[in-house]
Amino acid sequence: MSEGMDRRLDQGVFGNVSRRGLLHAGLAAGAVGWADLSADVAHAATGEKTDVINVHPDGTYDTVALKKDRISLSVIQCRVRPPDDANNAEPTIKENLDHMIDLIDTAMSLSPPKDLVFFHEFPLTGFRSEWTKEEALKVAREFPGPETEALGRKAKEYGFYLVFGSYVRDPDWPNHLLSLTAIISPEGELIDKHWKARNIKGVFGGGTIELQTSTIFNVLDEYIERYGADAVLPVTRTDIGNICTTSTQMEPEIVRALAIKGGEIILRTASGGFSKLDMQASAAYNRVYVAVANNAHSPGLRGIFEDTGGGGCAIYGPRGEILAEAPNGLEQEISTSVPMAEFRRTHRQPVFHWELYKPVFDKYVGKYDPGLFSVYQPTSLQDAGRYLADKSKWK
Repeated sequence: MSEGMDRRLDQGVFGNVSRRGLLHAGLAAGAVGWADLSADVAHAATGEKTDVINVHPDGTYDTVALKKDRISLSVIQCRVRPPDDANNAEPTIKENLDHMIDLIDTAMSLSPPKDLVFFHEFPLTGFRSEWTKEEALKVAREFPGPETEALGRKAKEYGFYLVFGSYVRDPDWPNHLLSLTAIISPEGELIDKHWKARNIKGVFGGGTIELQTSTIFNVLDEYIERYGADAVLPVTRTDIGNICTTSTQMEPEIVRALAIKGGEIILRTASGGFSKLDMQASAAYNRVYVAVANNAHSPGLRGIFEDTGGGGCAIYGPRGEILAEAPNGLEQEISTSVPMAEFRRTHRQPVFHWELYKPVFDKYVGKYDPGLFSVYQPTSLQDAGRYLADKSKWK
């Protein structure tokens, strides 16, 4: 750390930002001319929480020093294969893990080295609408665990960051089914776990079923108490760029908030389909790189038609331009080169005119209260539908 940086810290420039906040965020860069921290600050998935929301008032944002000027981003479009029997899930989980590793080896053998490899929402566990929460928890993984260790060894072998989603169970959150996105470093370490921000409501089964996973929104107060307010919309600052992940769709405010906090590469996981317009617009509106990873065509699954929702993986540039796109729904890799150093030299937070519409947002009342799953945790999709049926605050 530079002498000037030490002095700024001693003088309290960052107020009450905790050690975790500094490590997880890096320190200021850009127009203020402060030096970046070394890449080791990216390894900050655990530590002291901070309630200081990491947003600069001058359009800049926190970074760590880049290890190279240009990086290679890869999206792997792969099948989804849930276990047929949740009570005997391990053989299928092992097959899915081996398949992920095989696809990584294939991608590395057929194309130049990658710096960031991105899979879809459920490559390990798959998903089934008929699973009760008890069944889904049997299929869910623990992070860290054997799967992240095995994938970490592969990330270390090739020297890339690996990002993928999964159902997860966590001893710190008993009886909660989580949908998380993991980030593994080139050293093979699990450096961050991003929770899903919220579930969409009211679109499944005419309101008779709802998603049963616990998201940040529906345990919001508990989440902030444990991890701090800054972790609600996390930015993982690494030596290849600031990485954000989200599996939410059709809520552009989430991506905008991540971009305000310094997100440069927004990785958006999907399952069974997504809105291309939503993905492409989120890149253009916020002048960031956006990649979407959806599952490949996966024939033989119960409960869905075989032509439903496979494929479409894509990478978009900061003008919304298509940099790479899967031409069909089959398993494949797409990739692009990102000039991160050049991008960062002039990139700032998105420009918008908050004063015009802040008064409207201040008066807005959301349809559902946060924290509903802190009160009760549904046992199935049907039970979630029943529980939420009378919780709307709207007429």
